[in-house]
Amino acid sequence: MIRKTVAAALFTLVPALVAAQSPLAAELDKRAAQVDAKVLAWRRDIHEHPELGNRETRTAKLVADHLRSLGLEVRTGVAHTGVIGVLRGGRPGPVIALRADMDALPVTELVNLPFASKVRTEYNGQQVGVMHACGHDTHVAILMGTAELLAGMKAQLPGTIVFIFQPAEEGAPTGERGGAELMLEEGAFRDPKPEAVFGLHVMSALPSGHLGYRPNGTFAASDPLRIVVRGKQTHAAMPWLGVDPVVTAAQIVLGLQTVVSQQLDLRQAPAVVTVAVINGGVRNNIIPDSVVMLGTIRTLEPGMQKEVHMRVKRIAEQIAASAGAEASVEITVGLPVTMNDPALTEWASKTMLRVAGPGKAYVTPVQLGAEDFSYFANTVPGFFFILGGVPDGMTPQTAPSNHSPYFQVDEKSLPVGLRAMSQLAVDYLYRK
Repeated sequence: MIRKTVAAALFTLVPALVAAQSPLAAELDKRAAQVDAKVLAWRRDIHEHPELGNRETRTAKLVADHLRSLGLEVRTGVAHTGVIGVLRGGRPGPVIALRADMDALPVTELVNLPFASKVRTEYNGQQVGVMHACGHDTHVAILMGTAELLAGMKAQLPGTIVFIFQPAEEGAPTGERGGAELMLEEGAFRDPKPEAVFGLHVMSALPSGHLGYRPNGTFAASDPLRIVVRGKQTHAAMPWLGVDPVVTAAQIVLGLQTVVSQQLDLRQAPAVVTVAVINGGVRNNIIPDSVVMLGTIRTLEPGMQKEVHMRVKRIAEQIAASAGAEASVEITVGLPVTMNDPALTEWASKTMLRVAGPGKAYVTPVQLGAEDFSYFANTVPGFFFILGGVPDGMTPQTAPSNHSPYFQVDEKSLPVGLRAMSQLAVDYLYRK
């Protein structure tokens, strides 16, 4: 109801929205229709041949060869396998960046598709299946299509567009660095430096072809959590002779639930504290010496992030002490909050509404997933939006989520993503 109300209110400003579009809007739509089939073919090819972070060699070659064929200036090997293409328009104007991530996940695909992944590889010492379970295959295909579409209009473009194809958004392998932060260190935003950056993420949270966005914090900060509980090992038949770290760990898990439910003012912003892994013990009759717990902390506001860290540490240490055990808490500051620049978001919403159509573009709730697009958006003003991809016959409530082995994308959403990225780029170049 709220989404429809917001969309309806914004669509009372239709004359203003139309006036905001570039003079190339109609030609962009026409050219986009001619590229749609290629985008679909690229998406299926990339989906069938997924690659993990920092290993996207086939995908990077596909992208680089395509950008060179369009006449773009191309850099490869940025942050291991990243590709950057620069399209300089025929007239002077601003510089902007468009970003897509290329990596897949260590997930065995269970979707019955003719182009389903059968790839297996080694990840952190284990044999795993590999799948584009987060939709990055669609991101790459859409941006490849956007590059082709805009390269065909080069002479009419007043400015420069930097196409960034990023590796390792899901994280680099153990012992390696990668992703957006490393791309920036290696000059992704130098020569030329963009004044704004745009990106999208396909998700099962919205109906197919719908576009979601919000100002300020849109994806959460993600901080890995590691707690080691140390007790005293003993025979399981004589627990009074030791200190049980398993029971203590269980009490810590329950105690941590009160951080979000009882100790935070959630009117400010949502937060999540999750323990996802508990390892301890080797036999049913031995109380172990220690238990290792792994989890994640998700926040959207820097002050709350600091407070959550303090409370998690205090609860774990004091519950352990009350049981005669010890707890060491390690919280690593991970990905920052993905911030959408408010002024840029307000401006971009006009393009979103025009591309998606009445009732199909709106402000959405925050996402507690994390995105390393945040590094780009912390460097220059950024706008990151959601492309709905729920398949036919499903709803956002029933569709498998991103990262599921059953995750699917309705391919009818691809043309909407292509039009959104290309129209945003050209609208921005013409807005000054």
